[in-house]
Amino acid sequence: MNVLRHLCVLVALLATLASGCGTPHGQPNKGSEVLAPTEILEFPTLYAENCAGCHGVDGRGGAAIALANPVYLAIADEAAIRKVIANGVPRTGMPAFAESAGGLLTDAQIDVLTKDIRSRWSKQGTLDTAAAPSYAPKSSGDAQRGDLAYKTYCESCHGPGGGGGSKGSAITDDSFLALVSDQGLRTIVIAGRPELGAPDWRGNLQRKPMSDQEVTDVVSWLASRRVQNPGQPYSASNYTQQQESEDAKRK
Repeated sequence: MNVLRHLCVLVALLATLASGCGTPHGQPNKGSEVLAPTEILEFPTLYAENCAGCHGVDGRGGAAIALANPVYLAIADEAAIRKVIANGVPRTGMPAFAESAGGLLTDAQIDVLTKDIRSRWSKQGTLDTAAAPSYAPKSSGDAQRGDLAYKTYCESCHGPGGGGGSKGSAITDDSFLALVSDQGLRTIVIAGRPELGAPDWRGNLQRKPMSDQEVTDVVSWLASRRVQNPGQPYSASNYTQQQESEDAKRK
């Protein structure tokens, strides 16, 4: 009986030793190492950890524009997208992600984001039927002409003066304008925000797409509505509501 017990123990010991022969003592098993943050090069992980919070899951949009918008990807080339990811957009909610600009991503990681955004979500032939306005303006804009263009193409949704309507939000709100750049405004006018039901530059007026100059002028008009200190002083309507609330509490 003792011989059998010793034999079983010996077999178990040999099996244990055999299972560990492939890996030197103290060395992790293959595949068990945790990658350093700078070594991660898988797009799903990089996008989820750095982009999805604003641009939405699978690029479908959120607080910021949808990146999975073929029209946007047709007008913004790889260099433009990479520049925004790397350097951010000053005075907006878009931070710089490149290590050289104070961010946490390497050049290789930014390359992965840039290339995969385009390869996964762009569609060939998106703009075959129309000549799109350029991503960046080709000329200076005129706010007065932009006012007319706004009334022609935008007012039916966003209301008189951009104050909001039944189909669209307020786009002259001082806080909104303080958080978006001129290029951001131009991008939205051209590419729309399909995730919010906002059409691109071709869908504002039936059979009459906006011209490149009209887009530039509308952006100039919107930019002219920015205020130096957004949110202050409080608007008259907000002040009236606040006063009524305080009066009701006193009664």
